Amino acid sequence: MASGDHLLDLIRSMPDIHGLLRGSFEFDVERRECGDGLRLASGAPLEPIAGDFTGGAYFLCAEESGRRAVVYASSDGAGGLIADDLAGALEIIVGLQWRDCLVFSGGGNVEVMQASAQHLERYLAKDNPEFAEERSWVAAALSLRVLPVSDLVVRLQEAASKTEPHYVVATDDGDVYGPLFGEYSQPRLGGWR
Repeated sequence: MASGDHLLDLIRSMPDIHGLLRGSFEFDVERRECGDGLRLASGAPLEPIAGDFTGGAYFLCAEESGRRAVVYASSDGAGGLIADDLAGALEIIVGLQWRDCLVFSGGGNVEVMQASAQHLERYLAKDNPEFAEERSWVAAALSLRVLPVSDLVVRLQEAASKTEPHYVVATDDGDVYGPLFGEYSQPRLGGWR
């Protein structure tokens, strides 16, 4: 797998891929300011690498065992580990409606996350038929693996479950972000359709 720096350079060098990551997958390497003032609760610094439409931010952590873990912090105060390295994070970001999967996780229950992921994938296929092709194109351009959604859900759940104690996000003032797992099992007011 490619290193984080190499992947970021590759994204910046390919305007079409950068545009797809920004527009379809909400991973914009030009929005690094979103993470200003955040660090790990341990005091370790976070390197902002991208932002999303809602003001959320992606960060690389300090290198450990040859890898730099990826942490996400939302604009509404949830944060934590999403993958052990940038390639793994991008596989999740491109291959799964991961933020909604976490919101509708029943507090981190992998079975609830699997059901949510399947509903989200069906909705996405109806709403944007080109999405599967976009996923394949980005994955091929960045040499990422294309994994089944069920495998990505397991990887995401395992990563987010390892947030404490080493990957808890905090502000410079010491305010700690909450967990990435939401308590909902499905959308309110009618559930999955």
